[in-house]
Amino acid sequence: MQKTIGYAAHQHNAPLVPFSFERRNPGPTDVQIEIRYCGVCHSDIHQVRNEWGGSVFPMVPGHEIVGTVTQVGGKVKGFKPGDSVGVGCMVDSCRVCPDCQDNLEQFCNQAEFTYNSPDKHSGGTNYGGYSGQIVVNQDFVLHVSDKLNPAAVAPLLCAGITTYSPLKHWKVGNGDKVGIVGLGGLGHMGVKFAHAFGAHVVLFTTSPGKAEDAKRLGADEVVISKNHDEMQAHLASFDFILDTVAAPHNLDDYTALLKRDGTLCLVGVPSHPHPSPSVANLVFKRRRVVGSLIGGIKETQEMLDFCAENAITSDIEIIQIQQINDAYERVLKSDVKYRFVIDMTSLKLPNRLNQPKALLN
Repeated sequence: MQKTIGYAAHQHNAPLVPFSFERRNPGPTDVQIEIRYCGVCHSDIHQVRNEWGGSVFPMVPGHEIVGTVTQVGGKVKGFKPGDSVGVGCMVDSCRVCPDCQDNLEQFCNQAEFTYNSPDKHSGGTNYGGYSGQIVVNQDFVLHVSDKLNPAAVAPLLCAGITTYSPLKHWKVGNGDKVGIVGLGGLGHMGVKFAHAFGAHVVLFTTSPGKAEDAKRLGADEVVISKNHDEMQAHLASFDFILDTVAAPHNLDDYTALLKRDGTLCLVGVPSHPHPSPSVANLVFKRRRVVGSLIGGIKETQEMLDFCAENAITSDIEIIQIQQINDAYERVLKSDVKYRFVIDMTSLKLPNRLNQPKALLN
């Protein structure tokens, strides 16, 4: 076993603090990774604060990991020390169920998530990327292109694949009219991908001040969702709407905007359920309300390769790990453009407190 330093929450109402724990030594098919950057996902906050239930403490969050390979097991193929790699929301699965066989490991009933999930190796709980290093089975490690800023790649491992996967699954492409609800960590990636796929992109937001930024990111139009007339102007006109908001809201506002056979896809997971959508609103136009969860490992690698080919990364603010508790409060206030990423080398600099630096990509 190897001692590792990270930041952990010890109970649901406590701040994250330095925490020493052990990682396993690399086995024959394992890759050991020195973590360089880790994104801060809203789901980290949900889990640290036990808003979804089932949180196990102490908890080291983090599932948007980019780092450098430091050691590989004897049977590892495709990775070597010095490689730039990523780890997302999963670190293992059963490998044999229909979901795994279809490269959809995220739906496997035995999927092993990067943190707050049972660790089959130790019998304890997995610890995530707010730490100095991690050991992961080679099948759940991803190649990261040297063409991209590694810090800005980190959020692609969750926010990126969470928006890329449904847009690909429902075949969004040239000529489609696509709505993105919310311009946060997920929404800004949804805008970038839908634009890259050739769709006409409409951003829905409650904040008029976000209009200029939305257009910079690739939106063709911006609709203020609180403005009744602006919403009415788009009735029954969308092929697909991706709803990224992680707070309960009225889904009828968006199902009414779908064409016949249109799809509203939910990727934000609120701590309390949305109000039930109107059945009539769905039935009379054969509309669909669906959900989507990240993506499998094969699709996540596809997404990273697409990003490398098209120069797509997240817009980020870099912080040091010592700023994590303040960053959580800023996320809750939507005071970040658009994803915090922790420079994990700051674990070695306990007294250094730089201000976040914005990087627009």
